[in-house]
Amino acid sequence: MPDHPQTSRKLRLWEALALSVGLMGPTLAMGLNGAGVAATVGKAVPLVFLLGLLGVGLVGYGFWRLTQHFHHAGSVYALAGATIGPRAGFFGGFALLGTYLAFLMCTLAGTGVFAHAFLHALGVTSTGPWVAVAVVAALGVTLLNSRDTRLTARTLLIAEGIGIGAMLVLALVVIGRTGTGTAPRHQSFDLSVFAPGTASYGAIMTATVFAFLSWAGFEACASLGEETDDPKRNIPRALAGSVLLTGVLYVLMTFVQTIGFGTDDKGVRAFAGAESALVTLSGSYIGTWFSLVVAFTAVASAFAAALSSSAAAARMVSALARDGFGPAALARTDPATGSPVRALWLCGAVAAALTAVMYGLGTTAFDTYYWYATIGVLCVLVVYAVAGVGVIVFTLSRRGNIPRHELVIPLASLGYLCFVFYRQSTGQSAPYSYFPWIAAAWCTTGLAVVLLAPALAARIGARLTSELNGGQGDRQQQSPEPPAVDALKVTP
Repeated sequence: MPDHPQTSRKLRLWEALALSVGLMGPTLAMGLNGAGVAATVGKAVPLVFLLGLLGVGLVGYGFWRLTQHFHHAGSVYALAGATIGPRAGFFGGFALLGTYLAFLMCTLAGTGVFAHAFLHALGVTSTGPWVAVAVVAALGVTLLNSRDTRLTARTLLIAEGIGIGAMLVLALVVIGRTGTGTAPRHQSFDLSVFAPGTASYGAIMTATVFAFLSWAGFEACASLGEETDDPKRNIPRALAGSVLLTGVLYVLMTFVQTIGFGTDDKGVRAFAGAESALVTLSGSYIGTWFSLVVAFTAVASAFAAALSSSAAAARMVSALARDGFGPAALARTDPATGSPVRALWLCGAVAAALTAVMYGLGTTAFDTYYWYATIGVLCVLVVYAVAGVGVIVFTLSRRGNIPRHELVIPLASLGYLCFVFYRQSTGQSAPYSYFPWIAAAWCTTGLAVVLLAPALAARIGARLTSELNGGQGDRQQQSPEPPAVDALKVTP
């Protein structure tokens, strides 16, 4: 069986973009993340998300530049390996695997949370244990991902498309009613939410950490580099498109939520205390029937995020196994669909088992969601930093003809990532104070592997050199890029 995708049916630009958007789960993000920001900065929530978009744009620049030159199922694993070296590549890839597995587990739990909430809204009182929904969701995402990758992309597009459509309908109604003075509590259309107001600049910058987390996973489409048509053109476009699309949506919807609840003290308190701001506003401005529609889209969004996480995690496992880390069977892909079926089932089984363990320990679905999400975000901050260093090294090497004056962008992104990591790792109470140590232990394990196993690093370097320089068989037919060879030389 082939060890890499052989299908001639390549993904299109919008299908690659769907994976990143699905992993971010914009409906989930807008249902939960704005309230926490409102509790910190009051009515300045849209300003915070606008600044968060600038921060993620700095980070996204590195991926945008590197994917113009390299494409690989391993995403950061290959991007860092081709620019810094194979050891850095493995370290970044291992950290990213931790991110995707943690996101898979948290989104499975999130599916359980929102499925139960939707059933309760329908009047169903006996819904069974939340872990049952999570396990069924794990089976569902694995089965879907085992088929043609285009089916996954289209499922993601439908699931998130319904959620985004519902949010836009709500936005039009809220803007219309606040603008015409017919809002439920006479809330008004207020553009002052884009100014700090009574919030300090320190509080606003701290709150951008919460906003930044809404974009975690934007780079997921980079793992489809081997399955996408014209990847050096379409993957960078998908990366930029996912950041800009969700950025505009997040700023719009946080503006809508802020003015929808009201910019006075009562409105800010209501926003900050809302369990699901979108559902609450839907009931107030449109009606109960529409709040049920929005509640259903939250279930679909959680499942879509799990679908994306599963696809990305499995491709990372497959890429690592293909280059010598793990059983060779995990590198095999279906000859018809190009999907890494064995890796998908492994990731699904691990995620379902660990989610079940959390349930067995008496952990609620909400806690399981937030705990695994926090661990995943801490790992992805390390990944983003590795990518930032990679684009700096690549620029200085002059191999990609990137203007040196652009170095200010990845340098600024590293500074911002350090700030975010610091805010996420300090001043937390248990169990959140444990999560930085868990993330560090995972990342350190990856570092220990390449430091203590030089032969593995040598194999990774040789394999990546072959793959990135055109030795990918019928996976791609491109001329070699000699500069990448130098980047992947390994000193024994």
